Amino acid sequence: MIATVRGRVIEIDADRVIIEMGNVGLWVSIPGQFRMSLSKGETISLHTHLVVREDSLTLYGFSTFEEREYFILLLGVNGVGPRLALTTLSTLNPTAIRRAVFSEQAAVFQRVPGIGSKTAQRIVLHLHGRITATDDLDGLVTMADTDSQVVEALIVLGYSVVEAQAAVQAIRKDAPDDVEERIRLALQYFA
Repeated sequence: MIATVRGRVIEIDADRVIIEMGNVGLWVSIPGQFRMSLSKGETISLHTHLVVREDSLTLYGFSTFEEREYFILLLGVNGVGPRLALTTLSTLNPTAIRRAVFSEQAAVFQRVPGIGSKTAQRIVLHLHGRITATDDLDGLVTMADTDSQVVEALIVLGYSVVEAQAAVQAIRKDAPDDVEERIRLALQYFA
């Protein structure tokens, strides 16, 4: 198994990059947001996972060990293959995934292209016993209904799920529970 790759980015494609290691170039599929932050000639280190199929060997790379672990966990969900797992990590970061799982909000996963309601439910059920709470989830039982409405409103305004959840996180703890006020405060996060 290839656990890590370190090399120079020599090509950036629509859904993967070529990493040159010595005299060998490896195609590595990586999450979209990470790919957009790369530039040719840059030296990077990736945590990788090799998927072996009858007709291909595909290497998937991630900027953090945690992302790779979430990728592997997502592969264990019935109906989620490597491409869909990678798309999920391109749309949601590990913190957003943890929050959605612990607050049992399958709808968050439905925002990922290619995931319907049944697959979203399967993801929540599969991951629920397999991931552990971290400091960013202390005290989280469920996301407040008002915060869910704020996230939905921000998504309608064109922000990504990750951006919307980050904005909700930035709202002061003592802020009013009024949806309109919380949306206004969340929008200040982007200013």
